[in-house]
Amino acid sequence: MLVRLLYASRATAPMDEATLAAILKQSREHNLAEGVTGLLCYADGIFIQLLEGGRDAVNARYKAIVADPRHRDAILLSYEEMSERQFAGWSMGSVNLQRLNPGLVLKYSETGRLDPYRMSGKSLLALFHELVSSGAIVCS
Repeated sequence: MLVRLLYASRATAPMDEATLAAILKQSREHNLAEGVTGLLCYADGIFIQLLEGGRDAVNARYKAIVADPRHRDAILLSYEEMSERQFAGWSMGSVNLQRLNPGLVLKYSETGRLDPYRMSGKSLLALFHELVSSGAIVCS
């Protein structure tokens, strides 16, 4: 059974580009082996991640993320069964924040600032779909 999980968390320490690149590399390696696909966004000390895959693999990945000392204040925004993946093309795509249009964020949020703690999971999923369409997702 396929599921989609969307969560947000706060970083316990600032992430520079090298650290974030290492996290993405590790995620891509683990996810490829486990059949998990998805997207990761990091902005202003906040992670937003969407995971798709088999229920056991996605649940295990989320459990590991929640236990990871680099995260705090994890919040589950959406969890649903699905018949097909929507982000199957990436073992872990990442959002290119240089291409993130505040007007697009404002379409789904109270402000032009990306804050998943003030957005619904449904709104974030719709935003991710638009980011894919606009080319703001770095594929891998």
